[in-house]
Amino acid sequence: MDSTTDLPKIDFTSNFQNIIGNALSSTPETRQAVDPSTEELLYPVPLSKQSDVDNAVSAAKAAFPAWRDVSYDERAQYILRYADAIEANLSGLQELLMKEAGKPISNATGELGFALAHLRETAKLRLKEEVIEDTEERKASVRYVPVGVGVGIIPWNYPVLLGLGKLGPAVLTGNTFIWKPSPYSPYTALKLGEIAAQIFPSGVVQVLSGDESLGPFLTAHPDIAKISFTGSTATGKKVMQACASTLKRLTLELGGNDAAIVYDDVDVGKVVQKIGPMAFMHSGQICMDIKRLYVHEKIYDEFLAGLVQVVKSFKVGGGGDPDAFLGPVQNSMQFAKVKDLYSEIGKQNWQVAVGGEPVASESKKGFFLPPTIIDNPPDDSRIVVEEPFGPIMPVLKWSDEDEVVKRANNTNMGLGASVWSNDIAKAEKLARRLEAGSIWVNSHFELSPYVPFGGHKWSGVGMDWGIVGLKGWCNTQASWVRKTF
Repeated sequence: MDSTTDLPKIDFTSNFQNIIGNALSSTPETRQAVDPSTEELLYPVPLSKQSDVDNAVSAAKAAFPAWRDVSYDERAQYILRYADAIEANLSGLQELLMKEAGKPISNATGELGFALAHLRETAKLRLKEEVIEDTEERKASVRYVPVGVGVGIIPWNYPVLLGLGKLGPAVLTGNTFIWKPSPYSPYTALKLGEIAAQIFPSGVVQVLSGDESLGPFLTAHPDIAKISFTGSTATGKKVMQACASTLKRLTLELGGNDAAIVYDDVDVGKVVQKIGPMAFMHSGQICMDIKRLYVHEKIYDEFLAGLVQVVKSFKVGGGGDPDAFLGPVQNSMQFAKVKDLYSEIGKQNWQVAVGGEPVASESKKGFFLPPTIIDNPPDDSRIVVEEPFGPIMPVLKWSDEDEVVKRANNTNMGLGASVWSNDIAKAEKLARRLEAGSIWVNSHFELSPYVPFGGHKWSGVGMDWGIVGLKGWCNTQASWVRKTF
């Protein structure tokens, strides 16, 4: 590649098309997503059908052999060039992300910044052949070979980070990749595909937009070798069932109901400032947000009062509001689900520490809900048992270590969990008893392109990112070489 070639500049206000074989591809029918801050319709996007899937898979399958044979270092250079091209179009992507996801500026900037860093750091990773035995007679080793055509099915909450977080490892390991964005947030994906079409060889990276029928077309296609899905547990089960008929490789990163356990020896003023944002970031619409907060009874009242003050400081505003920390719920379907959970406040007589049931207003547009804390509800309450995926969470008391571990683990979910204490050894010992794919001490939700990310139990199968994530895009191959025969 010629590094001096001008980087592509993309129009982010029109012409949203599928990317198939490095060309813009329209469909007879289109659909429109909604700006969650205003409830206004956004731009028309393709409504892909079986024929579009077939065309994209054919292009990906044709591109695979040559791409597989490109060296790791050369594939990494393509990825780095792609990252540079994305950065050259960052302002347009940011405006689009704020519209489709309802993200305040700080959140949109953060997602794009982390996504770019993730892509560039992923390009540094390598899967090397592992030599098991090497004698005069023979050599035995383990290799990791790309599976072929891969698909990333991306959710609506972090459409750029989670999309690029699948694309990078997939193409670095020699696979071709089809990106299927959520129907609720297709816009940034289509434009990232448009950028990719000017960087990668034809068929290596493609993007298909559609409605809820598109996913089943992909999971059923016999020439697709792997599905990497991020989304709800309920949908993940359907994806797993659909992939079984063709024995597709599969990675599922599903829902979470993350617990955080706070000991009585913490600096309350400092910890509430950290936990507040980790519970309410993106209005609670992150799988690894803190969803259940267990605070030791000795500091419970002080801690809750401090946390309430932190949450009261969060400004709620629409996408693009420079002062907002919390935006709207991203779509009408999720808005209805979270509102239903809010309606339990009065029915169950939950004690509200801050926030409460929303007041309906015909004049106010947008899927906004007040950030809400429920004070020590029963453990069998919906707010404790279910993942809200909205700006509402319970704070609960605990006193006994064994008991709080049992309560934290008493869920089908197992994505993340954290422990907070000034005694690091004690906190780490407790954290290791928690049933989750990621555990943290004195933080929550830390991520790195070098560290795998995924869940236990109903929170997923397999992991993304890091060396573990790269292996998930490969078949393991045992290699035997007889030197004398």
